[in-house]
Amino acid sequence: MTFSKLGLSKAVLDALAAKNYDTPTPIQQQAIPTLLDGQDLLGIAQTGTGKTAAFMLPSIDNLVKANERRKPMRCRMLVLAPTRELASQIADSARDYAKFTKLTVATVFGGVPIARNRRDTSAGVDILVATPGRLMDLIEQRCMSLSDVEILVLDEADQMLDLGFIHTLKKIVTMLPQSRQTLFFSATMPSSIRELADKFLTDPAEVRVAPASTTAERVDQFVTFINQAEKQILLTMFFQNNKIDRALVFTRTKHGADRVVKLLASNGIASNAIHGNKSQPQREKALAEFRAGKVPIMVATDIAARGIDVSGVSHVVNFELPNVAEQYVHRIGRTARAGADGIAFAFCADDERPYLKSIEKLTRQKIDVVPLPANFQAEAERVKSSRVGPIPAERPDRGPRGGRREEQGPRRPRATHSAKPAGQGRPGGGRGRGGRGRGGGGGGGRTSAQA
Repeated sequence: MTFSKLGLSKAVLDALAAKNYDTPTPIQQQAIPTLLDGQDLLGIAQTGTGKTAAFMLPSIDNLVKANERRKPMRCRMLVLAPTRELASQIADSARDYAKFTKLTVATVFGGVPIARNRRDTSAGVDILVATPGRLMDLIEQRCMSLSDVEILVLDEADQMLDLGFIHTLKKIVTMLPQSRQTLFFSATMPSSIRELADKFLTDPAEVRVAPASTTAERVDQFVTFINQAEKQILLTMFFQNNKIDRALVFTRTKHGADRVVKLLASNGIASNAIHGNKSQPQREKALAEFRAGKVPIMVATDIAARGIDVSGVSHVVNFELPNVAEQYVHRIGRTARAGADGIAFAFCADDERPYLKSIEKLTRQKIDVVPLPANFQAEAERVKSSRVGPIPAERPDRGPRGGRREEQGPRRPRATHSAKPAGQGRPGGGRGRGGRGRGGGGGGGRTSAQA
């Protein structure tokens, strides 16, 4: 199967050829013909399966064929995403795929001056990629109307519900024309998502690819049991003793991520943090340095990591286990892109053992236990006697009803809305189960549109 057999236009095929994409992924094979016919779609797919191209390629063709003139302060296609990074990534892909057409693309999200958003959309835009909060700001300021939307896409709907966007989404949908094509994508399908899809979609086709367990099967997983207060020591040893290509380290909280970066730096290990308290320029700089390999360690929260689509992530370290098992699968999937293998380590404190049990139940896999390195206690004593102290336990962030939403970053409140690294196998550099090298690769030679 090649893209040329899916019914796409020459302009889109030329754009794919320019990116050396010729083989569609499973979700692209299933979704593109359906969407070209104008049908609504419910897609169950994780990030990394190629779903952006699955909805963007046929939508570009449909917009070109409709040949409607864009009007000031309006858009023809609206893509809603939960985070700035994901919105930016989707927009970049849209520009690549539409490069041989006359379609325009703009983004709207928090962390940048709203005056810039108004300027970018004032003349009208064909494809608008937005986060819900900032989009509502523009609508309330009468700088954006949704009356001409022909195609609506909700990407990572489960994450948007987790962030508390349900009421905003429902309000946005009431502003759209009833005659439209709606595409709904979610990595999971709990009852709340199913109910939302039933309200938004009309007689949709359903596409399911890459169930949660299949990603876990492509990743070599290890867990080390350790006291919470000693996790930072183990993480420092992990990076001191092993060579990695790129590593993502996950914490539960924003402040925890900053502490990890600070304490790694005190031991001469460079890393960046990415989370909702960072300004947009800080987030973009950190992501650029990570993508280029200049700073190969990124410490992230779950929400901020949505939209980080970087080739060559060889390791994922769960500094703290998530209390929702599906989040674990999302995390380790960052090192199993495009069907590649990967390596994931988890540091598990006593109070996190129930989380580990839930993860193993979901993935239907027993995670291999790796003991602490032989020299760990000596290193722990050295650190405790030095000026660099261990990282304290962190309380989880407040949920959607407490504190600011991650995607919004610093912005005014609205008054109207209430390792088996380098073949080694374990954190201390000891030998684990051998045979496979580092997963993730360098990202070269892809033939599928994985955006």
